Amino acid sequence: MRVLLVGGGGREHALALGLAGDPAVEAIVAAPGNPGIAGVAELREVTATDPAAVAALAVETAADLVVIGPEAPLVAGVADAVRAKGIAVFGPGADAARLEGSKTFAKDVMTAAGVPTARAYTCDDAAAVAHALDEFGAPYVVKDDGLAAGKGVVVTDDRAVAQRHAAECGRVVIEEYLSGPEVSLFVVTDGEAALPLLPAQDFKRVGDGDTGPNTGGMGAYTPLPWAPPNLVDDVMRDVVHPTLAEMRRRGTPFAGLLYVGLAITPSGPRVIEFNARFGDPETQAVLALLETPLAGLLHAAATGTLGAHPPLRWRDGAAVAVVVAADGYPAGPRTGDVITGADRAGIIHAGTRRDADGTLRSAGGRVLCGTATGPDLAAARDAAYRLVDGVALAGAHHRTDIAAAAVDGRITIPS
Repeated sequence: MRVLLVGGGGREHALALGLAGDPAVEAIVAAPGNPGIAGVAELREVTATDPAAVAALAVETAADLVVIGPEAPLVAGVADAVRAKGIAVFGPGADAARLEGSKTFAKDVMTAAGVPTARAYTCDDAAAVAHALDEFGAPYVVKDDGLAAGKGVVVTDDRAVAQRHAAECGRVVIEEYLSGPEVSLFVVTDGEAALPLLPAQDFKRVGDGDTGPNTGGMGAYTPLPWAPPNLVDDVMRDVVHPTLAEMRRRGTPFAGLLYVGLAITPSGPRVIEFNARFGDPETQAVLALLETPLAGLLHAAATGTLGAHPPLRWRDGAAVAVVVAADGYPAGPRTGDVITGADRAGIIHAGTRRDADGTLRSAGGRVLCGTATGPDLAAARDAAYRLVDGVALAGAHHRTDIAAAAVDGRITIPS
Protein backbone atom coordinates (compact mmCIF):
# COMPACT_ATOMS: atom_id res chain seq x y z
CA MET A 1 0.00 0.00 0.00
CA ARG A 2 1.24 3.48 -0.94
CA VAL A 3 0.10 6.20 1.47
CA LEU A 4 -0.05 9.98 1.06
CA LEU A 5 -0.12 11.72 4.45
CA VAL A 6 -1.30 15.33 4.43
CA GLY A 7 0.01 17.64 7.17
CA GLY A 8 3.22 18.49 8.95
CA GLY A 9 2.71 18.63 12.71
CA GLY A 10 3.20 16.37 15.69
CA ARG A 11 0.00 14.47 14.98
CA GLU A 12 1.23 13.72 11.48
CA HIS A 13 4.63 12.55 12.74
CA ALA A 14 2.85 10.12 15.08
CA LEU A 15 0.63 8.96 12.21
CA ALA A 16 3.66 8.54 9.95
CA LEU A 17 5.40 6.36 12.53
CA GLY A 18 2.26 4.25 12.91
CA LEU A 19 1.84 3.90 9.16
CA ALA A 20 5.51 3.01 8.70
CA GLY A 21 5.11 0.24 11.26
CA ASP A 22 2.38 -1.44 9.19
CA PRO A 23 3.88 -4.28 7.07
CA ALA A 24 1.32 -3.56 4.35
CA VAL A 25 2.81 -0.10 3.70
CA GLU A 26 5.49 -0.02 1.02
CA ALA A 27 5.93 3.74 0.78
CA ILE A 28 4.78 6.95 2.48
CA VAL A 29 4.73 10.40 0.93
CA ALA A 30 4.10 13.26 3.36
CA ALA A 31 3.03 16.71 2.24
CA PRO A 32 4.46 18.95 3.48
CA GLY A 33 5.76 16.83 6.36
CA ASN A 34 8.52 17.90 8.75
CA PRO A 35 12.12 16.89 9.58
CA GLY A 36 10.95 14.10 11.89
CA ILE A 37 8.55 12.67 9.32
CA ALA A 38 11.41 12.74 6.78
CA GLY A 39 12.90 9.78 8.63
CA VAL A 40 10.12 7.47 7.40
CA ALA A 41 8.61 9.26 4.38
CA GLU A 42 9.38 11.17 1.22
CA LEU A 43 8.47 14.83 1.68
CA ARG A 44 6.64 16.80 -0.99
CA GLU A 45 5.51 20.41 -1.02
CA VAL A 46 1.79 21.09 -1.32
CA THR A 47 -0.73 23.63 -0.11
CA ALA A 48 -2.62 21.31 2.22
CA THR A 49 -5.86 23.32 1.97
CA ASP A 50 -5.91 23.27 -1.86
CA PRO A 51 -8.22 20.38 -2.83
CA ALA A 52 -7.10 20.25 -6.46
CA ALA A 53 -3.40 20.31 -5.54
CA VAL A 54 -3.70 17.51 -2.99
CA ALA A 55 -5.82 15.39 -5.33
CA ALA A 56 -3.26 15.87 -8.11
CA LEU A 57 -0.46 14.84 -5.78
CA ALA A 58 -2.40 11.73 -4.77
CA VAL A 59 -2.69 10.77 -8.43
CA GLU A 60 0.95 11.60 -9.16
CA THR A 61 2.23 9.50 -6.26
CA ALA A 62 -0.12 6.60 -7.09
CA ALA A 63 -1.50 6.65 -3.56
CA ASP A 64 -3.70 3.77 -2.49
CA LEU A 65 -4.72 5.66 0.63
CA VAL A 66 -4.68 9.35 1.53
CA VAL A 67 -4.67 10.22 5.24
CA ILE A 68 -5.57 13.84 6.03
CA GLY A 69 -4.22 14.97 9.39
CA PRO A 70 -5.29 18.58 10.09
CA GLU A 71 -8.80 20.01 10.23
CA ALA A 72 -8.39 22.91 7.80
CA PRO A 73 -7.93 20.70 4.70
CA LEU A 74 -10.96 18.63 5.71
CA VAL A 75 -13.18 21.70 6.09
CA ALA A 76 -11.81 22.97 2.75
CA GLY A 77 -13.02 19.82 0.96
CA VAL A 78 -9.71 18.09 0.29
CA ALA A 79 -11.20 14.65 1.04
CA ASP A 80 -13.97 15.27 -1.49
CA ALA A 81 -11.47 16.14 -4.21
CA VAL A 82 -9.40 13.02 -3.53
CA ARG A 83 -12.45 10.77 -3.52
CA ALA A 84 -13.50 12.25 -6.84
CA LYS A 85 -10.27 10.78 -8.27
CA GLY A 86 -11.31 7.32 -7.09
CA ILE A 87 -8.69 7.18 -4.35
CA ALA A 88 -9.48 5.96 -0.83
CA VAL A 89 -9.16 8.76 1.71
CA PHE A 90 -9.31 8.73 5.49
CA GLY A 91 -11.15 11.87 6.51
CA PRO A 92 -14.67 13.28 6.17
CA GLY A 93 -15.88 15.40 3.29
CA ALA A 94 -16.45 19.11 3.77
CA ASP A 95 -20.14 18.77 4.66
CA ALA A 96 -19.43 16.23 7.39
CA ALA A 97 -16.33 18.10 8.61
CA ARG A 98 -18.68 20.91 9.66
CA LEU A 99 -18.94 18.95 12.91
CA GLU A 100 -15.65 20.66 13.68
CA GLY A 101 -15.83 23.62 11.35
CA SER A 102 -18.91 25.08 13.03
CA LYS A 103 -19.74 24.79 16.72
CA THR A 104 -23.30 25.82 15.90
CA PHE A 105 -23.68 23.01 13.36
CA ALA A 106 -22.30 20.50 15.86
CA LYS A 107 -24.78 21.66 18.49
CA ASP A 108 -27.63 21.33 15.99
CA VAL A 109 -26.57 17.75 15.19
CA MET A 110 -26.26 16.86 18.87
CA THR A 111 -29.69 18.30 19.63
CA ALA A 112 -31.29 16.37 16.78
CA ALA A 113 -29.52 13.17 17.82
CA GLY A 114 -30.36 13.52 21.51
CA VAL A 115 -26.69 13.62 22.49
CA PRO A 116 -25.99 14.79 26.06
CA THR A 117 -24.19 18.13 25.91
CA ALA A 118 -24.17 21.60 27.45
CA ARG A 119 -26.98 24.08 26.80
CA ALA A 120 -25.74 26.81 24.47
CA TYR A 121 -26.53 29.93 22.47
CA THR A 122 -25.00 31.10 19.20
CA CYS A 123 -24.30 34.84 19.44
CA ASP A 124 -23.53 37.34 16.68
CA ASP A 125 -23.60 40.61 18.61
CA ALA A 126 -22.88 42.15 22.00
CA ALA A 127 -26.51 42.05 23.12
CA ALA A 128 -26.82 38.33 22.45
CA VAL A 129 -23.49 37.73 24.19
CA ALA A 130 -24.64 39.64 27.27
CA HIS A 131 -27.89 37.66 27.40
CA ALA A 132 -26.07 34.33 27.18
CA LEU A 133 -23.54 35.28 29.84
CA ASP A 134 -26.40 36.33 32.12
CA GLU A 135 -28.20 33.06 31.46
CA PHE A 136 -25.33 30.73 32.31
CA GLY A 137 -23.24 32.75 34.74
CA ALA A 138 -19.61 32.09 35.65
CA PRO A 139 -17.46 30.28 34.78
CA TYR A 140 -18.12 31.67 31.31
CA VAL A 141 -17.47 29.37 28.32
CA VAL A 142 -17.05 31.26 25.02
CA LYS A 143 -16.14 29.38 21.84
CA ASP A 144 -15.21 30.72 18.43
CA ASP A 145 -17.80 29.26 16.07
CA GLY A 146 -15.17 28.45 13.42
CA LEU A 147 -11.78 26.79 13.28
CA ALA A 148 -9.26 28.17 15.75
CA ALA A 149 -6.50 25.54 15.90
CA GLY A 150 -7.59 24.39 19.34
CA LYS A 151 -7.23 27.87 20.83
CA GLY A 152 -10.66 29.39 20.22
CA VAL A 153 -12.14 28.59 23.62
CA VAL A 154 -12.03 30.85 26.67
CA VAL A 155 -13.18 29.61 30.07
CA THR A 156 -13.08 32.40 32.62
CA ASP A 157 -14.71 33.88 35.69
CA ASP A 158 -13.96 37.36 34.32
CA ARG A 159 -16.96 38.64 32.38
CA ALA A 160 -14.88 41.33 30.64
CA VAL A 161 -12.48 38.68 29.34
CA ALA A 162 -15.41 36.62 28.06
CA GLN A 163 -16.93 39.63 26.30
CA ARG A 164 -13.61 40.62 24.77
CA HIS A 165 -13.07 37.12 23.36
CA ALA A 166 -16.58 37.13 21.90
CA ALA A 167 -15.96 40.50 20.25
CA GLU A 168 -12.66 39.30 18.77
CA CYS A 169 -14.26 36.17 17.33
CA GLY A 170 -17.40 37.82 15.95
CA ARG A 171 -19.65 34.75 15.98
CA VAL A 172 -19.44 32.59 19.08
CA VAL A 173 -21.15 29.78 20.89
CA ILE A 174 -21.64 30.48 24.61
CA GLU A 175 -22.58 27.53 26.75
CA GLU A 176 -23.02 26.41 30.31
CA TYR A 177 -19.90 25.25 32.09
CA LEU A 178 -19.52 21.49 32.47
CA SER A 179 -17.73 20.42 35.64
CA GLY A 180 -15.65 17.27 35.87
CA PRO A 181 -12.48 15.79 34.36
CA GLU A 182 -12.18 15.86 30.59
CA VAL A 183 -11.67 12.90 28.25
CA SER A 184 -10.74 12.65 24.58
CA LEU A 185 -12.17 9.63 22.77
CA PHE A 186 -11.09 8.90 19.19
CA VAL A 187 -13.49 6.82 17.10
CA VAL A 188 -12.53 5.38 13.70
CA THR A 189 -15.63 5.07 11.52
CA ASP A 190 -16.68 4.39 7.94
CA GLY A 191 -19.98 6.17 8.54
CA GLU A 192 -21.78 3.15 9.97
CA ALA A 193 -19.37 0.84 11.78
CA ALA A 194 -17.29 2.49 14.48
CA LEU A 195 -14.27 1.36 16.53
CA PRO A 196 -13.21 3.36 19.60
CA LEU A 197 -9.55 3.83 20.45
CA LEU A 198 -8.25 4.12 24.01
CA PRO A 199 -9.61 7.18 25.84
CA ALA A 200 -7.00 9.80 26.69
CA GLN A 201 -6.74 13.03 28.62
CA ASP A 202 -4.99 16.12 27.31
CA PHE A 203 -3.89 19.37 28.94
CA LYS A 204 -5.02 22.54 27.19
CA ARG A 205 -3.77 25.26 29.52
CA VAL A 206 -0.21 26.41 29.04
CA GLY A 207 0.83 26.27 32.70
CA ASP A 208 1.05 23.75 35.51
CA GLY A 209 -2.15 23.32 37.48
CA ASP A 210 -4.22 24.26 34.43
CA THR A 211 -3.21 27.92 34.58
CA GLY A 212 -2.79 30.43 31.78
CA PRO A 213 -4.37 30.61 28.33
CA ASN A 214 -5.59 27.69 26.25
CA THR A 215 -3.15 26.13 23.79
CA GLY A 216 -3.32 23.47 21.13
CA GLY A 217 -2.41 20.98 23.87
CA MET A 218 0.60 20.65 26.18
CA GLY A 219 0.55 16.91 26.83
CA ALA A 220 -1.58 13.79 27.10
CA TYR A 221 -1.73 10.30 28.54
CA THR A 222 -3.58 7.01 28.18
CA PRO A 223 -5.17 4.88 29.57
CA LEU A 224 -7.22 6.61 32.26
CA PRO A 225 -7.05 4.64 35.51
CA TRP A 226 -9.77 6.81 37.08
CA ALA A 227 -12.34 6.54 34.28
CA PRO A 228 -15.61 4.65 34.88
CA PRO A 229 -15.26 1.10 33.50
CA ASN A 230 -18.28 1.50 31.22
CA LEU A 231 -17.29 4.94 29.90
CA VAL A 232 -16.44 3.96 26.33
CA ASP A 233 -19.48 1.71 25.91
CA ASP A 234 -21.77 4.44 27.23
CA VAL A 235 -20.29 7.09 24.92
CA MET A 236 -20.53 4.81 21.90
CA ARG A 237 -24.21 4.12 22.70
CA ASP A 238 -25.31 7.60 23.73
CA VAL A 239 -23.08 9.83 21.59
CA VAL A 240 -21.25 8.19 18.70
CA HIS A 241 -23.88 5.98 17.12
CA PRO A 242 -26.70 8.56 17.43
CA THR A 243 -24.42 11.20 15.88
CA LEU A 244 -23.40 8.94 12.99
CA ALA A 245 -27.06 8.07 12.40
CA GLU A 246 -28.03 11.75 12.34
CA MET A 247 -25.25 12.52 9.85
CA ARG A 248 -26.47 9.69 7.61
CA ARG A 249 -30.04 11.00 7.91
CA ARG A 250 -28.84 14.39 6.68
CA GLY A 251 -27.21 12.79 3.65
CA THR A 252 -23.70 13.66 4.83
CA PRO A 253 -22.32 10.50 6.44
CA PHE A 254 -19.23 11.03 8.56
CA ALA A 255 -16.34 8.72 7.66
CA GLY A 256 -12.91 9.18 9.19
CA LEU A 257 -11.92 10.03 12.76
CA LEU A 258 -14.62 11.38 15.04
CA TYR A 259 -13.00 13.03 18.05
CA VAL A 260 -15.37 13.21 20.99
CA GLY A 261 -14.33 15.70 23.68
CA LEU A 262 -16.13 14.92 26.93
CA ALA A 263 -16.59 16.21 30.45
CA ILE A 264 -17.35 13.50 33.00
CA THR A 265 -19.96 15.38 35.02
CA PRO A 266 -22.02 14.31 38.06
CA SER A 267 -24.80 13.48 35.56
CA GLY A 268 -22.54 11.37 33.38
CA PRO A 269 -20.51 12.08 30.21
CA ARG A 270 -21.41 15.28 28.34
CA VAL A 271 -19.99 16.28 24.96
CA ILE A 272 -17.85 19.43 25.01
CA GLU A 273 -17.00 19.33 21.32
CA PHE A 274 -16.56 17.21 18.23
CA ASN A 275 -13.48 17.30 16.03
CA ALA A 276 -13.18 15.75 12.60
CA ARG A 277 -9.62 14.42 12.96
CA PHE A 278 -7.10 12.97 15.37
CA GLY A 279 -6.28 15.27 18.28
CA ASP A 280 -2.80 16.56 19.01
CA PRO A 281 -1.07 15.55 21.31
CA GLU A 282 -3.44 12.72 22.31
CA THR A 283 -2.61 10.93 19.05
CA GLN A 284 1.02 10.61 20.10
CA ALA A 285 0.05 8.77 23.30
CA VAL A 286 -2.80 6.66 21.90
CA LEU A 287 -0.98 5.39 18.82
CA ALA A 288 2.05 4.48 20.94
CA LEU A 289 -0.09 1.68 22.45
CA LEU A 290 -1.94 0.58 19.28
CA GLU A 291 -0.74 -2.86 18.18
CA THR A 292 -3.23 -3.26 15.30
CA PRO A 293 -1.63 -2.20 11.97
CA LEU A 294 -2.65 1.42 11.44
CA ALA A 295 -2.82 1.60 7.65
CA GLY A 296 -5.13 -1.39 7.43
CA LEU A 297 -7.44 0.15 10.02
CA LEU A 298 -7.62 3.52 8.29
CA HIS A 299 -8.01 1.88 4.86
CA ALA A 300 -10.98 -0.14 6.14
CA ALA A 301 -12.65 3.06 7.34
CA ALA A 302 -11.89 4.77 4.02
CA THR A 303 -13.37 1.93 1.95
CA GLY A 304 -16.51 1.18 3.96
CA THR A 305 -15.27 -2.19 5.20
CA LEU A 306 -14.69 -1.37 8.87
CA GLY A 307 -17.49 -3.71 9.95
CA ALA A 308 -15.33 -6.67 8.86
CA HIS A 309 -12.19 -5.40 10.61
CA PRO A 310 -10.88 -7.54 13.49
CA PRO A 311 -11.09 -6.18 17.05
CA LEU A 312 -8.33 -3.72 17.90
CA ARG A 313 -5.27 -4.97 19.76
CA TRP A 314 -3.45 -2.86 22.35
CA ARG A 315 -0.06 -3.11 24.00
CA ASP A 316 0.00 -3.43 27.77
CA GLY A 317 1.02 -0.47 29.91
CA ALA A 318 0.59 3.25 29.48
CA ALA A 319 1.82 6.12 27.31
CA VAL A 320 2.55 9.77 28.14
CA ALA A 321 3.28 12.67 25.77
CA VAL A 322 4.84 15.96 26.95
CA VAL A 323 4.97 18.96 24.60
CA VAL A 324 7.99 21.25 24.41
CA ALA A 325 6.80 24.74 23.41
CA ALA A 326 8.72 27.72 22.06
CA ASP A 327 9.44 30.84 24.07
CA GLY A 328 6.33 33.06 23.93
CA TYR A 329 3.86 30.31 23.10
CA PRO A 330 0.88 30.57 22.77
CA ALA A 331 0.68 34.36 22.41
CA GLY A 332 3.68 34.97 20.13
CA PRO A 333 6.07 32.04 19.80
CA ARG A 334 9.67 32.73 18.87
CA THR A 335 11.04 30.68 15.98
CA GLY A 336 14.42 30.03 14.41
CA ASP A 337 16.23 28.80 17.54
CA VAL A 338 18.65 25.87 17.29
CA ILE A 339 17.43 22.56 18.70
CA THR A 340 19.68 19.75 19.92
CA GLY A 341 18.79 16.38 21.40
CA ALA A 342 15.74 15.90 19.20
CA ASP A 343 16.97 13.06 16.99
CA ARG A 344 16.03 10.28 19.39
CA ALA A 345 13.34 7.61 19.40
CA GLY A 346 10.25 8.97 21.13
CA ILE A 347 10.79 12.60 20.12
CA ILE A 348 7.91 13.68 17.89
CA HIS A 349 8.55 16.70 15.68
CA ALA A 350 5.82 19.33 15.42
CA GLY A 351 7.14 22.83 14.70
CA THR A 352 10.65 22.18 13.34
CA ARG A 353 12.65 22.86 10.18
CA ARG A 354 16.11 21.82 9.04
CA ASP A 355 18.69 24.11 7.46
CA ALA A 356 20.65 23.04 4.39
CA ASP A 357 23.59 22.20 6.65
CA GLY A 358 21.43 19.91 8.78
CA THR A 359 20.87 22.28 11.69
CA LEU A 360 17.47 21.71 13.32
CA ARG A 361 15.55 24.86 14.28
CA SER A 362 12.21 25.74 15.86
CA ALA A 363 9.50 26.69 13.39
CA GLY A 364 6.28 26.84 15.40
CA GLY A 365 4.70 27.21 18.80
CA ARG A 366 4.58 23.58 19.81
CA VAL A 367 8.01 22.43 18.72
CA LEU A 368 8.50 18.86 19.91
CA CYS A 369 6.76 16.20 21.95
CA GLY A 370 8.44 13.57 24.11
CA THR A 371 6.35 10.39 23.93
CA ALA A 372 7.13 7.31 25.99
CA THR A 373 5.52 4.07 27.12
CA GLY A 374 5.97 2.08 30.28
CA PRO A 375 4.48 -0.80 32.27
CA ASP A 376 2.36 1.72 34.15
CA LEU A 377 1.51 5.39 34.03
CA ALA A 378 4.22 6.42 36.49
CA ALA A 379 6.94 4.67 34.49
CA ALA A 380 5.68 6.10 31.19
CA ARG A 381 5.59 9.57 32.72
CA ASP A 382 9.14 9.31 34.02
CA ALA A 383 10.35 8.11 30.61
CA ALA A 384 8.58 10.95 28.78
CA TYR A 385 10.15 13.57 31.02
CA ARG A 386 13.60 12.02 30.52
CA LEU A 387 13.11 12.51 26.80
CA VAL A 388 12.04 16.12 27.26
CA ASP A 389 14.93 16.85 29.62
CA GLY A 390 17.34 15.77 26.88
CA VAL A 391 16.14 18.49 24.49
CA ALA A 392 17.98 21.82 24.35
CA LEU A 393 16.03 24.79 22.94
CA ALA A 394 16.55 28.34 24.15
CA GLY A 395 13.57 29.72 26.06
CA ALA A 396 11.51 26.55 25.65
CA HIS A 397 8.96 25.59 28.26
CA HIS A 398 6.82 22.59 29.12
CA ARG A 399 4.35 21.59 31.77
CA THR A 400 5.77 19.52 34.61
CA ASP A 401 2.48 18.00 35.74
CA ILE A 402 1.32 15.94 32.74
CA ALA A 403 -0.46 12.82 34.12
CA ALA A 404 0.71 13.67 37.66
CA ALA A 405 -2.78 13.79 39.18
CA ALA A 406 -3.68 10.46 37.57
CA VAL A 407 -0.50 8.84 38.87
CA ASP A 408 -1.17 10.19 42.36
CA GLY A 409 -4.84 9.17 42.33
CA ARG A 410 -6.04 12.75 42.66
CA ILE A 411 -8.68 12.69 39.89
CA THR A 412 -12.23 12.03 41.02
CA ILE A 413 -15.59 12.05 39.31
CA PRO A 414 -17.82 14.73 40.89
CA SER A 415 -20.99 13.44 42.49
